[in-house]
Order: sequence, then structure tokens, then C-alpha cells
Amino acid sequence: MPLLFGELSGFPSWAPAVLLVTLSLALGFLARFIFLRFIRYWQNRDRKLFKSLEKHLRGSMFLFIPLLLISSGANYVNIEPESLNFIITIMHVFIILSFCSVLVRLINVAQDMLFIRYDINLSNNFRARKIRTQIMYVKKVAIVILVTFCLSLILLSFPGVRRFGTTILAGAGVAGIIIGFALQKSLVNLFAGIQIAFTQPIKIDDAVVVEKEWGWIEEINLTYVVVRLWDLRRLVLPITYFTENPFQNWTRNNAQILGSVFLYLDYSMPLEPLRKHFEKVLSETKLWDQHTQVLQVTDTNDKTMTIRMLMTAQNSPTAWDLRCHVREKMIEFIQQNYPQSLPHLRATLTDSGDR
Repeated sequence: MPLLFGELSGFPSWAPAVLLVTLSLALGFLARFIFLRFIRYWQNRDRKLFKSLEKHLRGSMFLFIPLLLISSGANYVNIEPESLNFIITIMHVFIILSFCSVLVRLINVAQDMLFIRYDINLSNNFRARKIRTQIMYVKKVAIVILVTFCLSLILLSFPGVRRFGTTILAGAGVAGIIIGFALQKSLVNLFAGIQIAFTQPIKIDDAVVVEKEWGWIEEINLTYVVVRLWDLRRLVLPITYFTENPFQNWTRNNAQILGSVFLYLDYSMPLEPLRKHFEKVLSETKLWDQHTQVLQVTDTNDKTMTIRMLMTAQNSPTAWDLRCHVREKMIEFIQQNYPQSLPHLRATLTDSGDR
């Protein structure tokens, strides 16, 4: 086959190579332009899907196309065989890296679509949080496997690696045992993460109490978990913590939270007005989910009685706000209507002097 980019009369020897690279980049930008126009044209049919495609694929695939063209066209350029083999090998390495980048970004697109389907911003988000946890962990494992596979293909692109493949594999077996012992803790974390993703003692956005701190599960990564605490601090724990230590999960089976408020009042406080006002406070706020309302005297001592009020909310942040709201309104009611029933110290004075 004749050299398409062979000898160009009147031009230096490097001109065909420059022409090949220029044409490949131009075709790459043209493909980029056509792809983006296609996405914008079809956005009205599924706006969220095409918006995610545009976001993730805007840059990565447009390096992939010119590399393919350069790799194919290099065979038709008048280059020395040794240099040509080196160039083609390097092109194959970059093509594999670019292709891996495209696949990783497509995985992110798939995650975006699944996240839209399983929205955790809804009030009843138990199933969505359960599936999101699995999606996030499977995505991370898939990316690790994909990157490992692409790195293997890159190594096989070099003739020396293929020639000594048997020796390398035998050495890799020994090295694998040594690395296995060195990375034992990391491997334990990895398998603990797989266990958590599918048995799900914790899920994304679960309300938990760990290390005497209260917060929400924000991230579940391959080897660690991030807990967002109530004061916006982050508690980072190894993932094995949740398989080896006891902890409290307030939303294990559903997102609904039972909140409690305690009042310590004098025995002179009548209970019926207190109970009616508690019901009124709940009925007037949207924080309450209208499922549970209980007011009981749960304890007494020589000075006060303990009033416990129970109420439910859709999720843990709402339950916290509801408890604070009820506590404030009940205290305000007692201050305005029964101030004498607030806790106070009684004393009896007697005249013990000689008569």
C-alpha cells in the first residue's frame, strides 16, 4: 500500500508527521463539536441523562479519537521501523489510558442516573439510601478492577513483558504472597466494605452514635467511613470499626425517629392542661409526622416529678428540630400559666427557741 503521508515534494521530512497530528486533532475537535451538538439537540427527551453525559464526557473522549487516528495513520508515514514501533507502542499506551478514562466517566454517568432514580431527599428514603449505599460501593470496586485491567493491558503492550510473561507471573505469585501479608489490614478493610455494602448495618445518611458522638453516615469508601457529626465535624473511622464494634443505628429499618423531651416539674403542676398544650403544639408544627404523641409521668423523687413527652418525625434532623421546638413551647406555657409549678426548694421554718 502506498504511503499516504509519504514523500511530499518541497516539504521537509517531518512535514507528513505534523500533517497527520494536525488532521487528527482537527477531526477530534470536529467529533467533539458534533457530539456536543447531538447532546444539546436530544436534551429535551431526557435532559438529566444528556446533561450528565455532557458533564462527564466533555473532555475525555476527545483525546481518544485523535490518538486512534494518529496510531492508524502512523503506518502510512515514512518513519524508520524502530521509531515507528516505539511511536505505535506509546500510542497504544495512551489509547488504553484514554479508553479507561472514558469507561470510568461512563460509570459516573450510570451512577448519576441511578441516584436520580433513588432520591434520598424524599421523606421516606429508606429504600433509596439502601440502594445508594450498594451503588457507591460497587462503583468504587468496579473502577479499581477496570484500572487494574487497563494497567495490565499497558504492560502487555511492551514486547519484553510478553516475552518473559511466565517468569513474571511466577514472580508475581511470590510477590503477591509478600504483598498480601504487608497489606493484610487493607485487604481486611476491603472485604469488610463488601460485607457492609450488602448486609448493610449502616447506609448512607443513617443516623448513628459512634465513639459517644452523634451524626450521619456521609461516605462509605473502600477502607473507611466518614460520619458527619451534628456540629459539622467529620469523624473518619476504618470500615472494620462497624463490623468489630457495637454502635447505635437509629435508622436501621426506617428513617422515622422517635424523639423525647423531659420536663422536671413541681407536684403542683396539673397534668391535663400540660397534655392538651402538648397536643396543640404538635398539631401546629409541620415537623411532627402525626404518628406518635405521648405524655407520661415516668419518674418521681422527693422534689420533682419527671414528665416525658414522646413524638415522631420523618428523619433524624427533623426529630432534633421538633424536640427543641416542643421543649421551648412547653417551657413557655408553664412560665406564663403555672410559674409556681417550676422546680423550687421547699423549706419549713419552726420556732425551736425556749419559751
